[in-house]
Amino acid sequence: MWQQVVLLLFVVVPFAAVVAAVPVLWGWGLTWRDALIAAVMYAVTGHGVTIGFHRLFTHRSFRAKRWLRVLLAVAGSMAIQGSVLQWVADHRRHHRFSDREGDPHSPWRYGTSARALAKGFFYAHVGWLFDWEQTSPRRYAPDLLADRDIRVVSRTFPLWVSVSMLLPPLVGGLWSWSWAGALTAFFWGSLVRVSLLHHVTFAINSVCHVAGRRPFRTRDSSRNVWWLALPSMGEAWHNFHHAEPTSARHGVRLLEVDTSAAIIWVLEKFRWVHDVRWPDAATISRRRLAVPSNA
Repeated sequence: MWQQVVLLLFVVVPFAAVVAAVPVLWGWGLTWRDALIAAVMYAVTGHGVTIGFHRLFTHRSFRAKRWLRVLLAVAGSMAIQGSVLQWVADHRRHHRFSDREGDPHSPWRYGTSARALAKGFFYAHVGWLFDWEQTSPRRYAPDLLADRDIRVVSRTFPLWVSVSMLLPPLVGGLWSWSWAGALTAFFWGSLVRVSLLHHVTFAINSVCHVAGRRPFRTRDSSRNVWWLALPSMGEAWHNFHHAEPTSARHGVRLLEVDTSAAIIWVLEKFRWVHDVRWPDAATISRRRLAVPSNA
């Protein structure tokens, strides 16, 4: 019960506040134009992280043509969650030490009591970003350091941050042909969009290691959280991801929405990606627990 209270305070309440703001501000600072710009930017940059940073660069779930690799690296960088090299290094370290000493963002790092978990939950959600001890890309991402294209994208991260923040007001201003349109597009398409995507992505580190279902066998506390699946573009099926990290699909059961996997499937049909690691029925069955856990 107390775990749910922690989740309510850190995740549900802020998210509900954003949702409540939409009808209140509709027509008084939020228009269809702003909503569309924010939604497109959210989808492009979010999938840049989930498909590019995570499934391609971190876990090598598939191979992609050179132009697509660069495009995904740029799109992920525009999510403003760190450079591609640093993001991948952090996530590979997370999998190596998941929920054990060495994990950069485990919510269980301080213990299992209510007070310890509240502290750990905050640390896993945002606190770890301010840790002076950074993960070494040289140790955890030497393959990407050897890739000239990825090094260039990573080195020019400040440029992609600027593009991410300035593109919405540019589009909004030209679309409405007004400074007011540029200002509201900046607020919703840049500030709110980046904040919401950060919050959803960080919830995978915190929420998905504290509460949810565990239908698959893992050595950590990873869980599936259904209500995060759509905004996280499939990443919230976190328990299966930790059971089979190199799988290109995380939502493997009926009605488990995974838009990242759907886009990879489309890219495969266009032959822009290949050697996709789709999980087969035998793999899914082998990883499944006899009795799914909610604990």
